[in-house]
Amino acid sequence: MATMISLEDISKTYYLGEIDVPVLKHVDLSIEAGEYVAIMGASGSGKSTLMNIIGCLDRPTSGRYFLAGTDLTTLNDDELADIRNQYVGFVFQQFNLLPRLTALANVMLPMIYADIPRSQRILQATEALELVGLQEQIQNRPHQLSGGQQQRVAIARALVNHPALVLADEPTGALDSKTSQEIIDLLTELNQQGTTIAIVTHDANVAAQTKRVIHMQDGAIVETAKC
Repeated sequence: MATMISLEDISKTYYLGEIDVPVLKHVDLSIEAGEYVAIMGASGSGKSTLMNIIGCLDRPTSGRYFLAGTDLTTLNDDELADIRNQYVGFVFQQFNLLPRLTALANVMLPMIYADIPRSQRILQATEALELVGLQEQIQNRPHQLSGGQQQRVAIARALVNHPALVLADEPTGALDSKTSQEIIDLLTELNQQGTTIAIVTHDANVAAQTKRVIHMQDGAIVETAKC
């Protein structure tokens, strides 16, 4: 399997006035294409910062990050945004749907930034919603959908540009246990179809359904275990 993500000696420090706050400390991590991993740790362990760096939403203070063979630490902000739009799909705990837009229009949003023609946007967004089982709800607005359905829309939006990598930050955090399992089943199915998926979660039951769990503590990876 090809290496999708390679982090080499990654550190991240935030500077608050004269105070240095180290959040990540010399992290080394490889994730292969097609892997299904969970990143776990207590609040303040650095797991969300690590996810933000992997997703090109933040930059490390030092170290090197290779995504699909490209050294991202050498890129400027515009180049980094292009890589993010091309390679990465995001799923968040709070869905982040625009309330006045239909499910279809919400899913089409990433393609507007990618400058894809409208007819192609409609086709791809419809296919993504069908993939997550919402073909009957494409014209519904978020308030007309359950929490689980809203998260499915968010997953469809993450998938619509056919990203090589899906990053999910506490994707079941706002859902009940039955709906949470449905969302994890969907992510598992997507992984079985070849999508590389990394989930940040505090839920051991969610983590146990992935193929590898990365435990973080005080800004460092302290354990990696296969499930």
